[in-house]
Formats: sequence, structure tokens, C-alpha cells
Amino acid sequence: MTQTVYILERLAAVIHQLVRADAAGHGLLPVHMQVLSFLAQANRYSDMPIAVADYLRITRGTVSQTLSLLERKGLISKKADPRHGKRIHLTLTADGAEVLAAGWAYRLDQALLASGSDAQSFADDLRSVLGTLQGLNGHQAFGQCRQCAHFLSGDAGHRCGLTGEALATDQTIKICREWAREKPGTASGAT
Repeated sequence: MTQTVYILERLAAVIHQLVRADAAGHGLLPVHMQVLSFLAQANRYSDMPIAVADYLRITRGTVSQTLSLLERKGLISKKADPRHGKRIHLTLTADGAEVLAAGWAYRLDQALLASGSDAQSFADDLRSVLGTLQGLNGHQAFGQCRQCAHFLSGDAGHRCGLTGEALATDQTIKICREWAREKPGTASGAT
């Protein structure tokens, strides 16, 4: 094994410890922090319970219990989709966003900035490794909307080529469960 594998293993362990510590500090479990983090990044096609289950690769029962707890604690809110009867959208409340504000992801971001490395190049390399591992293991890839094969942009604004719906700019920088790998020769945006 290469030294990089060992470094990534240690980095994963440190991140896991940070997530556990953040969760404990708020009376939560690590899975609760992961759900909050996902919802902070999810676009309108992904802010649903089924997408949480797919993204975190956990059971629907675990998702249901987790969402109920987060809603009781006032960290998320649920809202029915006006166009699709049974569909529920999930959003972070101000308290939910505050839980994440100075958490592990913020500290990791600060460490990356302090490293002085080319952040975009590093992110591209990690995305490539992640996408390969997801493919080898049959995992669904999620990715940033504007890096999707379905993303369309023109004079009339942004659209999803899969659904045909218009996309607000803020939605195009979030992750989507409908994401598809871009055409060959372009950068992957998997998460």
C-alpha cells in the first residue's frame, strides 16, 4: 500500500473523531451530524428522506428515527412538496445551521486553507478517487448540480436536462441525487 492510503486512513479516523465530538457536544449521535451536513448541501431533488438514506447508505428506519429526533430538537423542519403529494422536503433551521457552523467541516476547511495546497486540484483528485471507489462498490454517486451531465445553462438561465425544470443559481452549487457523471474528458463532481 502507498503512503497516501495510510494518510487517508488517518485523516478518515480524525474526521470521524471530530464528528463524534461535535455530535456529543450537542447531545447528538454522529449520524445526526451527517444528516445535518448532508441537508446543508442538498438541492431540492435531494432534500428528502430517501435521498438521506441513499447518500448515507443507511436504512429508511434509521433515517425516519433520525429525522424525527432532529425535528423534535428544532434542528430541521419538514415541508410537503406542493407538486408531489407525499413528497417531504427537509431543511435546516437556524439552530441546525448553527450546530454545523463551527463544527468539524469548518475546522477541516481551515486546515486545508492553512496547508497552502491548490485546493481545487486536491478536490479534483479526491473526487476522482471517491468516484472510482463508489463505482467499484456499486454505490450511488451524488454530485454538484452544475457538474452534472444533465445540467443546462444558457441565456434563459439554468435548467435540469433530466426534469426540464428551471434551477435557481443557489441550487446549482448544491449536491443532487439525480447527478450523473459528466461526459468523458470532463472533471467529475461526485460526493
